[in-house]
Amino acid sequence: MRRLLGAGDFDGEDVAQQAMIELVSTIDRYRGDCSLDSWTSTITAHAVYKHIRRRKTERRIFGALEGNDFAEAHSPSRTGHDALVRSVLSRVLVHLNAVDESKAWTFVLHDVCGYDLREIAQITGASVAAAQSRLVRGRREMHERIASDPELANLLESVEGEP
Repeated sequence: MRRLLGAGDFDGEDVAQQAMIELVSTIDRYRGDCSLDSWTSTITAHAVYKHIRRRKTERRIFGALEGNDFAEAHSPSRTGHDALVRSVLSRVLVHLNAVDESKAWTFVLHDVCGYDLREIAQITGASVAAAQSRLVRGRREMHERIASDPELANLLESVEGEP
């Protein structure tokens, strides 16, 4: 795990605990096709990769609203940018709320939170095939809704054009 995360990673203990939880909760799936050591290494690696994907998503979501110093965070240009980002998020939420709940949750769990389809199937109590179908349909519907909203398109262009 340290090789994947790095020796000085501050989330190492949390990821180790998450890996232990996943090992215990999936032990009934161990079929003996490989050594127990190989199986535990695979489960641990999946936990680390999942953590890295979520960290990347969290940085992307929360990074837009963080300022490095107080003056920069409260400057008029920064405040305007924050308001613009909030406006974009609120417009996206309007569209997300209009999508069927099961498709919306699947879309958010996969594309925003970084869960894989198997995990989404477990969370939602659906089959992996149903989760895949909901993801494809939900993603398509969100893209169509966003593309047909000229106000949101203008807001997105403004956010992308800002430093």
